[in-house]
This record gives sequence, structure tokens and C-alpha cells, in this order.
Amino acid sequence: MQIQVKGRNIPVSDELRIHVERRFAKVSRQVADLARLEVEIFEERNPANPDCEVAEATLYLKGVTLRARDASGDMVHSINLVCEELSVQVKRHRDKRRRRREARSARAARVTGAPTTAT
Repeated sequence: MQIQVKGRNIPVSDELRIHVERRFAKVSRQVADLARLEVEIFEERNPANPDCEVAEATLYLKGVTLRARDASGDMVHSINLVCEELSVQVKRHRDKRRRRREARSARAARVTGAPTTAT
């Protein structure tokens, strides 16, 4: 999986890049190598909002795009929250594809295994 980390009006440190790669390794094992992940971090400049450190993740898979967005007071915590949310979405997507594939193979087995009537 290709990982791209962007900062919107914030410099992205090497520590943050390494943390993102480590956290999203779990997601990387569940998707194809051609998948592309974009993580964008930024700070909301609203003094009334205590959760100003925001992380957004967009995962481009074959035929589907998964997105997650979380905010907290700490950027590392925001990245952890986004990773967990995206991991749940990937698991749900994989289960859905697996159920479709099993249903299709069961339907094909019924069609080919059904007795034919001879006239």
C-alpha cells in the first residue's frame, strides 16, 4: 500500500510519517498492494474548539473509496482514532465482498448441480 502524508498549513515531521506508517501497517496487510492511502493533517484555528488537531484518511481501493476523519487535542491521538475507524471500514468492506463471493458460488453450485429433465 502506498502511503502519502500531507499537512495543510502544518509541516509534517519524520516522526509523524513514521507513526502513520506504523499505525496503518495493520490496514496495509488487509488491502491489496495497489491501494493508495492519503493522510491529511491540519489544525482548526477555532479557539472555542478544544479538539483542534484533525486527521483525515482517504483509502482508494479498487472500485471503492473509504474515508475517515477524527479530531482531538493531540495529533498522534487523532491519527490513532482515524486508523481504528478506517480499519473497521476495511474489515466491513472485506466481509461484504466475501459474503457476495460465497453467495455467488453457492448460486452457481445450485444451478450446475440441479437435475435436468429429459424429454
